[in-house]
Amino acid sequence: MIALPTPDKAADDTAVLPQPALAAQALALLFKPLARLMIDHGLQLPDILELLKKSLVDEAANGYGQPEKASTDTRIAVLTGVHRKDVKRLRDATQTADLSSPTASLAALVVARWISNPHYLNADQTPRLLARTPKRGKPGEPDFTQLVADISRDVGGKAVLDELHRLGVVSVQEDGYVSLKAAAFVPKEGLSESFHFLANNLHDHLASAVHNLAPDRTTSPMLEQSAFSANLTDEQAQQLHDRARQLWGHTLQQFLQTATVAEQRSQHNDGPKHRIRFGVYFHDTVQDSPPVSAGKVGHKRPPLQNTNS
Repeated sequence: MIALPTPDKAADDTAVLPQPALAAQALALLFKPLARLMIDHGLQLPDILELLKKSLVDEAANGYGQPEKASTDTRIAVLTGVHRKDVKRLRDATQTADLSSPTASLAALVVARWISNPHYLNADQTPRLLARTPKRGKPGEPDFTQLVADISRDVGGKAVLDELHRLGVVSVQEDGYVSLKAAAFVPKEGLSESFHFLANNLHDHLASAVHNLAPDRTTSPMLEQSAFSANLTDEQAQQLHDRARQLWGHTLQQFLQTATVAEQRSQHNDGPKHRIRFGVYFHDTVQDSPPVSAGKVGHKRPPLQNTNS
C-alpha cells in the first residue's frame, strides 16, 4: 500500500498561496460527471451558468476572507468575476428553494435507528422484524410505530411505512410484520429522494476536500481518503465491489451506534453544535489504457491509497 499524503497546513507555519492553475485542472475533471448529469437530465449551459453565478455570489456574500465585515456588491464582483449588475440582481432575488427533503430525511433517520439501536436489533446485531403496530405484535416487543415515534411524533407510523415500502426499502409480511430489505437507506424508487442524497452527500464530500486545500485553513484537515486498484477483470472488480458493500454495512452500524450515544450526551451541553456526515463510495469503470506499473515490466503494483487529509 502506497500512501500519498498532503501536508497538514495546521501544523505548518508556511503560508499556502492560492493555486488557480491547479484548481482549474481539478475542476476540469470534476466537471465531467457534472456535464453527464446535465445532459442526462436536460440542463443546458445557460441553466448551469445562472446556478454558478448564484453560488459564487452567495459564498462571497458570507464575508469571504473577512467574516466580521459585510461584503459589498463591488467586493463580491472583484472576488468572483460576476458583473456587479448580476451581483445586485442575485442578492435581491428570492432565496433559492430549500433542497432538503423532510420525507427522505425522516425515512433515513428511521432506518438509521433501526439498524443501530439495540432495542431494534437481534442478538446477532441484525435488524429485527417489527410488528406494524403494538396490537399486531407480542406484548413488550418493539414495533414500527414505536420506532417512528422515537424519531418524530409529527408524522404517523403508517405514512413513514408507506413511504419506505414505496421506495423498496422495507417489505410488509402477511402476518403484519415489517422487515428491512436494505441495511442502508438506498431508495430504488423516488427520484426526489435520490437527488436529495446526491446533492447532500457530494456537497459534504467536496466541501471536506476543499477545506483541506483552503489557503486560509487554520484547523485540522478532515478525513478524505480513498484506495484504488487497476488492471482488474470484470469478475475481480465485482468481487471488490461486493466486499466494499460488506465492509460498509459493518462500519455503518458501528458508527451509528457511536453517533447515537454522542447525540444523547450532547443534549446536556449548551455549547455550539456541529453536524457531521460520514460516507463511502465505490467507482468502477473500464480503463482507457493500462496504467504504467511501478518497477519492472510485468510487475503488478500494489493498490494505491490516496489521501487528502
